Amino acid sequence: MGTHITEPLPTPRTQAGRDGLAALVEQPHTALIGLDFDGTLAPIVADPEQARAHPDAVPVLAALAPKVAAVAVITGRPAEVAVRYGGFAGVSGLERLVVLGHYGAERWEAATGEITAPPPHPGIAAARAELPALLDRVGAAHGTWIEEKGFAVAVHTRRADDPQATFDSLRAPLTDLATRHALIVEPGRLVLELRPPGMDKGVALRDYAREIGAESVLYAGDDLGDIPAFAAVEKLREEGVPGVLVCSGSEEVTQLADRADVVVDGPEGVVRLLGQTVAYSAP
Repeated sequence: MGTHITEPLPTPRTQAGRDGLAALVEQPHTALIGLDFDGTLAPIVADPEQARAHPDAVPVLAALAPKVAAVAVITGRPAEVAVRYGGFAGVSGLERLVVLGHYGAERWEAATGEITAPPPHPGIAAARAELPALLDRVGAAHGTWIEEKGFAVAVHTRRADDPQATFDSLRAPLTDLATRHALIVEPGRLVLELRPPGMDKGVALRDYAREIGAESVLYAGDDLGDIPAFAAVEKLREEGVPGVLVCSGSEEVTQLADRADVVVDGPEGVVRLLGQTVAYSAP
């Protein structure tokens, strides 16, 4: 990492969060670290194809991963894209890293370098074919951008003249389009994603935590798509598995900050927190 960790660990604002963080640092070898990618490990940028992990993310993850049961990057992106933009492949220390792409529909394991995935939902191609005409019809073609995601398709409004107004105007027509093709709409930070139902970060996180027998869980995210993962951690806490919720702070999304145990200042803050966790975790 770029700087030596000297600050103490933050104090979560809830007792459940304090218990979760304490369990993680006292017995890290049974902990699952779950992390969103965009806005959490990588700064948000106008062009999603230019997103890259914070420069200190890989070094700190390589220091943390050998101490814990697993590190899972859970993202709406294709797994291969997240691996490439994150720089996760072939890194010593990251053998326990997995990337759960497309909200868990795809899985890349650092130990093997292989991706496993089911076939895409047929509704994605059908909806994608209709999107250009729909955007033109509602007057939203200028400044919007369609992102192909394989298992999903997304419409970004960040480049529009009025990004929020364009986002708001598209919610109803995109919901209608999704419904006709047996899909759902997932809103994010100036992006609306059409994807199959039953795929979300909460399902992915919960299933993976059960698979590895995690005895504590930390999850960090920044967007509306991370709310199901927060809910999964809260459910695990009810079942006796300690957990801590981290919000990679954003003025665009307040729902996570209001629900989080710890709020940090974007990817820089996430990397700092993970570095502190390395420093204070039991050997």
